[in-house]
Amino acid sequence: MDIHSSVYVVSSPDYTMCPKPDRPEYAFIGRSNVGKSSLINMLVNSEKLAKTSGSPGKTQLLNHFDIDKTWYIVDLPGYGFAKVSQGQRKKWEKMIEDYLRKRENLVSVFVLIDSRHEPQKLDLEFTHRLRDWGVPFSLVFTKADKENQRVVAANVKAFLTKMRETWQFLPQHFVTSAVKKMGRDKILDLIGSMNEEFMQADS
Repeated sequence: MDIHSSVYVVSSPDYTMCPKPDRPEYAFIGRSNVGKSSLINMLVNSEKLAKTSGSPGKTQLLNHFDIDKTWYIVDLPGYGFAKVSQGQRKKWEKMIEDYLRKRENLVSVFVLIDSRHEPQKLDLEFTHRLRDWGVPFSLVFTKADKENQRVVAANVKAFLTKMRETWQFLPQHFVTSAVKKMGRDKILDLIGSMNEEFMQADS
């Protein structure tokens, strides 16, 4: 699938304020500093669409991007290490949960995991939460260019092995590098096929 245009639309503090749910939508989420903005920019072939930042916790709202006037990418706040108050964190968690569970045109979530690290409890817990809520998702292992390929492969395998302890079927997964554009075509192919299914179900 080719992308011809990508435009920032709106940042919403609540799912009820998001754009009209009239087209397929894909959310991207991960721990703070996992490389989410870089991945989104790599997918749409733009260096400036999603704001990248060296400081974790930059994304604080539900950010919608219009892709080719036919579908949306939604950049969600990271979970985990952002240096914010307990109250603020609770507010974010509720905003994210409400969006993930109630947004009717959300087709799938891409959960980003830093491929340089061994399985993290926080990431595993988040996948369990998605399962409990019945939200479909794929795993995206990021920053594969920043570590030895053997280490990356071992970390990916370890994460999937950990999931197998409690999952009967594993979600699709992708190993990516925003720098090398690795994994881009595979993710866009998946989104393309899900877009077609969405349109068929809608017609």
